[in-house]
Amino acid sequence: MENLQIQGISLPQLGLGTFRMQGDVCRAAVESALGLGYRHIDTAEMYANEEAIGQAIAASKIARKDLHVTTKVWHENLAPDAIRKAFDASLNKLRLDHVDLYLVHWPSRSMKLPAVFETLMRLKEEGRTRAIGVANFTTALLKTVVEDIKAPIACNQIEYHAMLDQTPVRKYLAAKSIPLVAYCPLAQGRFATDETLAKIGRKHGATAAQVALKWLLDQDGVAAIPKASRAESQQANLDALKVELDDDDRKAIAALPKDMRCVNPGFAPAWD
Repeated sequence: MENLQIQGISLPQLGLGTFRMQGDVCRAAVESALGLGYRHIDTAEMYANEEAIGQAIAASKIARKDLHVTTKVWHENLAPDAIRKAFDASLNKLRLDHVDLYLVHWPSRSMKLPAVFETLMRLKEEGRTRAIGVANFTTALLKTVVEDIKAPIACNQIEYHAMLDQTPVRKYLAAKSIPLVAYCPLAQGRFATDETLAKIGRKHGATAAQVALKWLLDQDGVAAIPKASRAESQQANLDALKVELDDDDRKAIAALPKDMRCVNPGFAPAWD
C-alpha cells in the first residue's frame, strides 16, 4: 500500500473510517482491520468511539510507530481552551501519548482561525500530535489557513467519490502538495447498483465498489477512509488496490453524474 508523505508523517493511502461504529462493534471492526493489515485508523471526538478504538489498538500489540491514528475536534470546541480539553479527552480515550493527525472536524461561523491554529500548532510543537489538518474546509477557508495564517496543514478531509465533483478544492490542495482524504469514498453503498461501475468491475473481476475506490486511490495525493465493520468488506477494500483501471474505464467514470452528496455540509459557511 502506498503512503503519502506530508509534514513529517507517513499517511497510508487506504484507512478505516469508523463513523457510526461504536462499542463492541467498533472495537471488533478495528481489531479485524488491524489484523488484516490496515495501519490507518480514522476517528473523531464526535463519533463517541475513541475508547473502543483505544481498546482495539492496545489489544493489537502493533508497535505505535507502525500505526497512523487521526482524530478530530468538534466544531463546538474551537476556542483554544476547549480544543485543549477535547484533545486531552481524545488522547485519554485512545490510550495514546500522541496522535498522528489532529483535525478541525468542521468549520464554525464563530471560530477565530488564527487562535485555532495557534493552539493546534502548539500541540504539534509539544509532540502530542505529529501533524495538524482540517476537514470540510472550502477553498476560501483553505486559502486563509495556508496563505494567511501559514499553518502547516497535512490534509483536508472531505466527501469525495466517483459521483461528486470536488475539482476546485482538489486542484488547490494539489497545487500546495496537501493530501485530500476522501470520506464516504463509496457513497455509503450507493455504488453497488450503478451499472457503469458494475460493468467496469466485471471487466476486471471486481465489484463496483472496488472500481470506485481504486479510481480514487489512483489519483495523486488522495487517500480514502471507507467505513467497513465486517472483515469481508475490509478485505474487499484492500483487494481494490489490485484493480488496474485503464483510460476507457476512467473516461466512463468521468461521465458519471457528479452531484451526489451523502453528507449535508450544513456546518460550513457558504464563503466560496
